[in-house]
Amino acid sequence: MAAIAAPLPKTKGGAFLLEPRAPEEIYSPEDFTEEHLAIGRTADEFWQKEILPNVEKIQHQEPGVAQAVLRKSAELGLTAVILPEKFGGMELDLTSLMIVAERLSRDGSYSAWHGAHTGIGTLPLLFYGTEEQKRKYLPKLAGAEMIAAYCLSEPQAGSDALAMKTRADFNEQENCYILNGQKMWITNGGHADLYTVFAKVGGEKVTAFLVERAWAGVKPGAEEKKMGIKGSSTTPVYFDNVKVPVENVLGEVGKGHYIAFNILNIGRFKLGPFAVGGAKSVLQTSLKYAKERKAFGKSIGEFGMIQHKLAEMAIRIYAVETMSYRVVGMIQSALGDLSWEAPDASDRLLKAIEEFAMECSYMKVYGSEMLDYVADEGVQIHGGYGYHQDYAVERAYRDSRINRIFEGTSEINRMLATGMLLKRAQRGQLPLVEAVKKLQAEILAGPTLGGTVDENAMVTNAKKSVLFCLGVAYQSFGAELEHQQEVLAGITDIGMAAFAMESVWLRTQKLAALGKGELAADMCAVFLREAAEDIERSARYVLSASSSGDALRTNLAVLKRFAKFEPVNAVAIRRKIAARLEQAERYLV
Repeated sequence: MAAIAAPLPKTKGGAFLLEPRAPEEIYSPEDFTEEHLAIGRTADEFWQKEILPNVEKIQHQEPGVAQAVLRKSAELGLTAVILPEKFGGMELDLTSLMIVAERLSRDGSYSAWHGAHTGIGTLPLLFYGTEEQKRKYLPKLAGAEMIAAYCLSEPQAGSDALAMKTRADFNEQENCYILNGQKMWITNGGHADLYTVFAKVGGEKVTAFLVERAWAGVKPGAEEKKMGIKGSSTTPVYFDNVKVPVENVLGEVGKGHYIAFNILNIGRFKLGPFAVGGAKSVLQTSLKYAKERKAFGKSIGEFGMIQHKLAEMAIRIYAVETMSYRVVGMIQSALGDLSWEAPDASDRLLKAIEEFAMECSYMKVYGSEMLDYVADEGVQIHGGYGYHQDYAVERAYRDSRINRIFEGTSEINRMLATGMLLKRAQRGQLPLVEAVKKLQAEILAGPTLGGTVDENAMVTNAKKSVLFCLGVAYQSFGAELEHQQEVLAGITDIGMAAFAMESVWLRTQKLAALGKGELAADMCAVFLREAAEDIERSARYVLSASSSGDALRTNLAVLKRFAKFEPVNAVAIRRKIAARLEQAERYLV
């Protein structure tokens, strides 16, 4: 697995709050190599030739269609992008994995099949399997000869996964574990051949097992009747006295929760590109419709309020695309050159992704909410037709909703993100306390005079807002802050917006230095100011929950210093953005 072409400075999770960055120090699509562009073209061609003609059949779950498409994608290596060559993989880098995820996410149902198989289905084995387990199963998963699924959730254990009741009891005579229980909401559940199943050994020790569907006692239930992603397979899976050989324990007995949480980090990480791909598809469909649909003697794409929607869709896509690949670069930089031949390869990759678990949660939340916005506005642009099942945006609207629940709900991730930041500070992994104290000293020194607030200062002030709110909240609640869910969520919203602002600002400067990105500059101008307003609103919420009386009034006065910016004519800029998009009939920067 090669490192990214241009070495980036190594950093730590959450350190974006404390460290300034230059445009050339973040990774973005402008850094893609020829190999990356080639894998993107391959995925695009596969979408056009194999997925798009079968979308309706997949949607209606015509027997064998989705599986056949998945196996065809395996012939091109799209199911084994980062898997080692010796197990039938392409052994490419994380960027390639994200590019394929983005390009194949234009239909929610197929992307669920592909994403579950290649992600949470296959990766536990890649990262935690023994050499014997990998030799036995990985080549079959790489070729989609076997389809994979991940069994964690239960009827009474969703977000609280460790409340699972499925248990495995060791049978000494037969040297196996006897598995009993039920799993729920299993993607690919009805057609998978290999399940990664989490159970409690002796009712206590959470452990992962590799379980074959062919074994006696393994039985998928009926397909769930879902709001969206109707073409994906989602079922319960039942385990009735299933004999699991000891050699099919994945990782260590009692350490299954580490596997569960690390794999979910990767799922959150991939949700950014998934959301970007789906949103780009909705935008393209909406641009085409806005150009063709006539009302009052002209195309609706000429109307200001439709232009506002189209431009805002693109602006939000630009932000999430930029954030997503910045995180890819951060993880890849932490990894350096990685060979699967190295005995610690899996550990290094897992640790690199775990280091940026907070940013992975950002990607899940910000990306899924962006896609919901884009799909909703896509329906609105289509008017009544957007509510009709014959139009792709109707399906996209329903399909998008699951992403706020997938890979840990957005509520859980909002608490996790700031919770992880606080824990890193407490463990001395991040000098957050020192940064907050330094900011407090700056605040006490009083405001600086003169000058307008440029975009660089807006980004700096956004990060200061995060630190300021963190300091006030911790001063108010102390160790109890981890139980203040609404406050944690508010701080996460401020942190996400600050990360998005900095990412967009840096990439836009990078594009300008390359003589590109005129549209990006316009999108950046609008986005920074909208995000700054979001930060001020969330910060008011946090400060009001963490202080009162004179202290609150003082805190709000400080916040005003960080919330200043020069407005722009967002109406004119959005019209300009929309005109360029309509001319191209697709997303572009």
